[in-house]
Parts: sequence; C-alpha cells; structure tokens
Amino acid sequence: MNHVSLAPSPWIERWWHLLAPGATVLDVACGSGRHMRFAAERGHAATGVDRSQEALDAAALYGQTVPADIENGPWPFPAQAFGGVIVTNYLWRPLLPAILAAVAPGGVLLYETFAAGNETVGKPSRPDFLLQPGELLTTCAGLRVVAYEDGFLQEPDRFVQRIAAVRPGTRSPAEPPRHRLNPR
Repeated sequence: MNHVSLAPSPWIERWWHLLAPGATVLDVACGSGRHMRFAAERGHAATGVDRSQEALDAAALYGQTVPADIENGPWPFPAQAFGGVIVTNYLWRPLLPAILAAVAPGGVLLYETFAAGNETVGKPSRPDFLLQPGELLTTCAGLRVVAYEDGFLQEPDRFVQRIAAVRPGTRSPAEPPRHRLNPR
C-alpha cells in the first residue's frame, strides 16, 4: 500500500528509542518505505517486504527490498531475525507467528493496525482485517510488553491497536531490563 506521506507513524516515532543503536530493521508490508526511511535516517539498515513492485521501487531508496506475496507465498525470512520489526496498517493473522519469530533476542516489535470498531468509521471494515479487543496482547504473550493501546484516533477517524514489545534477551535475571517509557 502506498502511503500518501512519508511521515512515520507517531507510534513508531514514540517507541523507536527501544531499538538498539544500529539494529537491523524489517518493515513488513512496507509500502513506499516511510518507516524504512525513518530507520535509515537513524542509522539502521532497513529491509522492506511488499508485494507491490511499484511501492518497492520507491522504498529501495532507503534500504534493501524484497518482493514477496507474504499472504500467498512463503515467508521470505525463515531463518532471519531483526533488531526491530515494524508493522503498520497491515494484518494477516496466519503470518503473525512468522512476524514474531523475526524479532531477535533483545529486539523490538512495533505494531499498529486497525481494530474492531473501525467498521463504523470507514475501511478496512471486514473483521478479517480488524484486531479484536486484546488480540495484540494475546499474540505478543512471549514478549515483554512495554506499551499497548487499544482505542479511537481522530483525523482521520480510526480504531487501532498498537503495541511496543521486546523479546527477552540474554541479560542476567539479577539485572532487570530498563525499557524506558520516554526517549530522554
């Protein structure tokens, strides 16, 4: 899906500080690469996957691109893990286990997409493309959830769920992870 603007999602901007410096980033259903651009501007090597070659041609300015129909074909990263996995405005439930598996130990999942209720304000409106209440929390049960929201946003009106979650790393249990709630 092409994005009208290359501005990153405010959710992605807000929680980006959780990524380790220089971490590799995977942008799932990257469209024209707005989050790949955001990653590249911050010194991260970004990889984007999308089925639209036109979108990937634009995204290629910001990193590696992989053309793939991830809903009907194989997951193109079966043995790869990334320090950051970004997903916005995209939901294909059969792919969720692969997306989670792509988050490296100590890596971050930043996910934001449409939720139930969106059918009252616009598209997507099919239940297949709308997260149910608490669904992202359940899906991310093996990760440490740092932030989660489920609600209504305006301009444009939409219902969303979004999560910032970290895969536990190799840190000593005596030293709890310090996932800062603000970037400063």
